[in-house]
Amino acid sequence: MAGDEIYRTFIAIELPPDIRHRITEHIVQLRTAFPQVRASWSRAHNLHLTLKFLGDIPVSRIPSLSDACDEAARQIAPFELLVKGSGTFPPHGKPKVLWIGIEDAAASSRSKGLLSLHSALEDQCAAAGLAREPRAYHPHLTIARLREAKDSRPLAEQHKQIDFAPQTFAVTEIVLFRSELSSQGSKHTALARRALGDSRARN
Repeated sequence: MAGDEIYRTFIAIELPPDIRHRITEHIVQLRTAFPQVRASWSRAHNLHLTLKFLGDIPVSRIPSLSDACDEAARQIAPFELLVKGSGTFPPHGKPKVLWIGIEDAAASSRSKGLLSLHSALEDQCAAAGLAREPRAYHPHLTIARLREAKDSRPLAEQHKQIDFAPQTFAVTEIVLFRSELSSQGSKHTALARRALGDSRARN
Protein backbone atom coordinates (compact mmCIF):
# COMPACT_ATOMS: atom_id res chain seq x y z
CA MET A 1 0.00 0.00 0.00
CA ALA A 2 1.14 3.56 -0.72
CA GLY A 3 0.70 4.46 2.94
CA ASP A 4 3.32 1.87 3.88
CA GLU A 5 5.99 3.38 1.60
CA ILE A 6 8.73 5.59 2.98
CA TYR A 7 10.13 8.67 1.25
CA ARG A 8 13.38 10.36 2.26
CA THR A 9 12.37 14.02 2.17
CA PHE A 10 13.58 17.56 2.66
CA ILE A 11 12.36 21.12 2.08
CA ALA A 12 14.54 23.48 0.07
CA ILE A 13 14.93 26.57 -2.07
CA GLU A 14 15.97 25.90 -5.66
CA LEU A 15 18.78 27.92 -7.24
CA PRO A 16 18.39 29.64 -10.62
CA PRO A 17 20.32 28.13 -13.57
CA ASP A 18 22.89 30.94 -13.80
CA ILE A 19 23.98 30.52 -10.18
CA ARG A 20 24.06 26.73 -10.51
CA HIS A 21 26.29 27.21 -13.56
CA ARG A 22 28.70 29.48 -11.68
CA ILE A 23 28.93 27.07 -8.76
CA THR A 24 29.56 24.20 -11.18
CA GLU A 25 32.43 26.17 -12.74
CA HIS A 26 33.85 26.63 -9.24
CA ILE A 27 33.61 22.88 -8.64
CA VAL A 28 35.27 22.04 -11.98
CA GLN A 29 38.14 24.38 -11.17
CA LEU A 30 38.74 22.63 -7.85
CA ARG A 31 38.40 19.12 -9.25
CA THR A 32 40.83 19.93 -12.06
CA ALA A 33 43.41 21.30 -9.61
CA PHE A 34 43.02 18.38 -7.14
CA PRO A 35 42.01 15.27 -9.13
CA GLN A 36 43.56 12.98 -6.51
CA VAL A 37 41.25 14.08 -3.68
CA ARG A 38 38.43 11.63 -3.00
CA ALA A 39 35.24 13.60 -2.57
CA SER A 40 31.53 13.46 -3.25
CA TRP A 41 30.86 16.56 -5.38
CA SER A 42 27.42 18.15 -5.74
CA ARG A 43 25.88 17.94 -9.20
CA ALA A 44 24.47 21.04 -10.83
CA HIS A 45 20.85 19.82 -10.92
CA ASN A 46 20.99 18.93 -7.22
CA LEU A 47 22.31 22.26 -5.94
CA HIS A 48 19.79 23.78 -3.53
CA LEU A 49 19.50 25.52 -0.17
CA THR A 50 18.12 23.08 2.38
CA LEU A 51 15.60 24.62 4.77
CA LYS A 52 14.70 21.47 6.68
CA PHE A 53 15.80 17.86 6.30
CA LEU A 54 12.95 15.56 7.31
CA GLY A 55 14.43 12.14 6.66
CA ASP A 56 12.22 9.09 6.19
CA ILE A 57 8.53 10.02 6.07
CA PRO A 58 5.60 7.66 5.37
CA VAL A 59 3.96 8.52 2.06
CA SER A 60 0.63 8.80 3.87
CA ARG A 61 2.01 11.86 5.73
CA ILE A 62 3.16 13.71 2.61
CA PRO A 63 -0.17 15.61 2.16
CA SER A 64 -0.03 17.01 5.71
CA LEU A 65 3.63 17.88 5.23
CA SER A 66 2.75 19.66 1.99
CA ASP A 67 0.04 21.59 3.84
CA ALA A 68 2.59 22.60 6.50
CA CYS A 69 4.85 23.94 3.74
CA ASP A 70 1.93 25.88 2.31
CA GLU A 71 1.03 27.41 5.68
CA ALA A 72 4.64 28.51 6.24
CA ALA A 73 5.19 29.80 2.70
CA ARG A 74 2.14 32.04 2.60
CA GLN A 75 3.29 33.81 5.78
CA ILE A 76 6.46 35.08 4.07
CA ALA A 77 6.64 37.55 1.19
CA PRO A 78 9.12 36.86 -1.65
CA PHE A 79 12.64 38.03 -0.83
CA GLU A 80 16.18 38.02 -2.22
CA LEU A 81 19.19 35.95 -1.22
CA LEU A 82 22.87 36.74 -1.69
CA VAL A 83 25.33 34.01 -2.66
CA LYS A 84 28.90 34.88 -1.68
CA GLY A 85 32.01 33.61 0.05
CA SER A 86 33.21 30.10 0.78
CA GLY A 87 34.35 28.00 3.71
CA THR A 88 34.64 24.56 5.27
CA PHE A 89 33.16 22.42 8.01
CA PRO A 90 34.77 22.23 10.46
CA PRO A 91 36.28 25.71 10.03
CA HIS A 92 39.58 24.53 11.53
CA GLY A 93 41.38 21.21 11.37
CA LYS A 94 40.71 18.55 8.76
CA PRO A 95 37.94 19.78 6.42
CA LYS A 96 35.04 17.43 5.76
CA VAL A 97 32.64 19.69 3.85
CA LEU A 98 33.20 22.52 1.36
CA TRP A 99 30.47 25.14 1.23
CA ILE A 100 29.53 28.42 -0.45
CA GLY A 101 27.83 31.07 1.65
CA ILE A 102 24.27 32.32 1.29
CA GLU A 103 22.39 34.97 3.25
CA ASP A 104 19.57 37.49 3.08
CA ALA A 105 20.40 40.15 0.49
CA ALA A 106 18.72 42.89 2.56
CA ALA A 107 21.10 42.59 5.52
CA SER A 108 19.93 45.87 7.03
CA SER A 109 16.24 44.98 6.77
CA ARG A 110 14.27 44.38 9.94
CA SER A 111 12.58 41.47 8.25
CA LYS A 112 14.97 38.61 7.56
CA GLY A 113 13.23 36.64 4.85
CA LEU A 114 15.31 33.47 5.06
CA LEU A 115 15.36 33.15 8.83
CA SER A 116 11.67 34.06 9.04
CA LEU A 117 10.86 31.38 6.47
CA HIS A 118 12.93 28.81 8.31
CA SER A 119 11.23 29.68 11.61
CA ALA A 120 7.78 29.44 10.05
CA LEU A 121 8.62 26.04 8.58
CA GLU A 122 9.83 24.76 11.93
CA ASP A 123 6.60 25.94 13.57
CA GLN A 124 4.30 24.44 10.95
CA CYS A 125 6.18 21.15 10.75
CA ALA A 126 6.11 20.88 14.55
CA ALA A 127 2.35 21.49 14.47
CA ALA A 128 2.13 18.60 11.98
CA GLY A 129 3.88 16.35 14.46
CA LEU A 130 7.42 16.48 13.09
CA ALA A 131 10.46 17.05 15.28
CA ARG A 132 12.09 20.47 15.45
CA GLU A 133 15.72 20.82 14.42
CA PRO A 134 17.65 21.21 17.70
CA ARG A 135 20.63 22.97 16.12
CA ALA A 136 20.73 26.60 15.06
CA TYR A 137 20.14 27.17 11.34
CA HIS A 138 23.32 28.04 9.41
CA PRO A 139 22.38 28.42 5.73
CA HIS A 140 24.99 27.28 3.21
CA LEU A 141 25.35 25.50 -0.11
CA THR A 142 27.28 22.24 0.20
CA ILE A 143 29.47 21.63 -2.86
CA ALA A 144 31.56 18.67 -1.64
CA ARG A 145 31.89 16.08 1.11
CA LEU A 146 35.51 14.99 1.48
CA ARG A 147 35.97 11.25 1.91
CA GLU A 148 39.54 11.24 3.22
CA ALA A 149 42.06 13.66 4.71
CA LYS A 150 44.81 13.30 2.06
CA ASP A 151 45.37 16.65 0.29
CA SER A 152 42.07 17.93 1.67
CA ARG A 153 43.65 20.97 3.33
CA PRO A 154 45.27 22.38 0.14
CA LEU A 155 41.96 21.81 -1.65
CA ALA A 156 40.07 23.61 1.11
CA GLU A 157 42.51 26.53 1.04
CA GLN A 158 42.13 26.99 -2.71
CA HIS A 159 38.35 26.74 -2.34
CA LYS A 160 38.41 29.60 0.18
CA GLN A 161 40.83 31.70 -1.88
CA ILE A 162 38.87 31.54 -5.14
CA ASP A 163 36.89 34.74 -5.50
CA PHE A 164 33.21 33.84 -5.66
CA ALA A 165 31.69 37.18 -6.64
CA PRO A 166 28.42 38.03 -4.82
CA GLN A 167 25.23 37.39 -6.75
CA THR A 168 21.59 37.80 -5.74
CA PHE A 169 18.46 35.94 -6.75
CA ALA A 170 14.78 36.16 -5.92
CA VAL A 171 13.08 33.50 -3.79
CA THR A 172 9.44 33.04 -4.72
CA GLU A 173 8.71 29.47 -3.62
CA ILE A 174 9.82 26.53 -1.54
CA VAL A 175 9.93 22.92 -2.70
CA LEU A 176 9.23 19.66 -0.89
CA PHE A 177 11.62 17.09 -2.36
CA ARG A 178 12.00 13.34 -2.31
CA SER A 179 15.62 12.17 -2.31
CA GLU A 180 16.54 8.76 -3.69
CA LEU A 181 20.06 7.49 -3.10
CA SER A 182 21.94 5.26 -5.55
CA SER A 183 25.47 4.41 -6.63
CA GLN A 184 25.17 7.17 -9.25
CA GLY A 185 24.39 9.76 -6.61
CA SER A 186 21.13 11.19 -5.31
CA LYS A 187 18.05 11.90 -7.39
CA HIS A 188 15.75 14.70 -6.22
CA THR A 189 12.09 14.74 -7.24
CA ALA A 190 9.79 17.66 -6.43
CA LEU A 191 6.69 16.47 -4.56
CA ALA A 192 5.13 19.90 -4.06
CA ARG A 193 5.89 23.56 -4.76
CA ARG A 194 4.51 26.27 -2.51
CA ALA A 195 4.53 29.94 -3.51
CA LEU A 196 5.66 32.50 -0.96
CA GLY A 197 3.00 34.95 0.10
CA ASP A 198 0.33 32.93 -1.67
CA SER A 199 -1.66 29.96 -0.33
CA ARG A 200 -2.28 28.53 -3.79
CA ALA A 201 -0.35 25.33 -4.54
CA ARG A 202 1.59 24.71 -7.72
CA ASN A 203 2.18 20.98 -8.15
